[in-house]
Amino acid sequence: MMLFRCFPWDREAADTARGGARWYPRLLQGAGRHDNPLLYGCLYTSLDPLSPIVERLARFRGQELTADKLISFGLPVALGTLALPDEAELLDLDDPTVLVREDLRPSEIATNDRATTQVQAADLFQRHRDALGLRWWSTFESFWPNLTLFDRAEAALSVEDVHTLDVGDDVVREAAGFLGLPIAT
Repeated sequence: MMLFRCFPWDREAADTARGGARWYPRLLQGAGRHDNPLLYGCLYTSLDPLSPIVERLARFRGQELTADKLISFGLPVALGTLALPDEAELLDLDDPTVLVREDLRPSEIATNDRATTQVQAADLFQRHRDALGLRWWSTFESFWPNLTLFDRAEAALSVEDVHTLDVGDDVVREAAGFLGLPIAT
C-alpha cells in the first residue's frame, strides 16, 4: 500500500536519519494523537496525499498561504510516498469488530483528548506485538484513512518518492482550498 506523509526534508539525510522520509521523530513527540515516545516513535501517514498536507497547513487557518509556510525547522516541507506491504498487520480503529474486540468506543477514538488516545495507543502497541500501526480516520475528513506507524514498521517501509511542496502544487492548492486559505500570488 502507498502511504503519504509531510515532513521537513533534508535532501542530504539518509532515509532513516533526521530529515529523512523514514525518520521516526521520537525526540519531538509527546503531543500527538498516538505519541508515546518512551515506548515507541511513530510516523503519521495517510492513504490519501491530501490528508497530511491539510494536517500540516491547518495551523495557518485565517492566514494567507505563502511559500515560507512550507518551511519547517529551516527545511522545505516535502511529501513523501512510502510503500508498506499490503499484508502488514494494522489495527483498524474504523472497524467495528476491532473496536468491540478491544473494548473501545468510537467516541473514545475520535476524541481530541490526547491523554485518552495516547493511553489507547500504548495499550494496543503493547498487546499487539505484531501490529505495525493503527488505521484511523482524519479528524478533518473521515473518508481520509490515516495510519500511525510504530517504529517497529521501519524495516517494512520503503521510500518510493519524495518531493518538495510548493504553493503552486495542485495538491497544496486543494489543501488550501479545503481549509479556506487564500494563496499568495
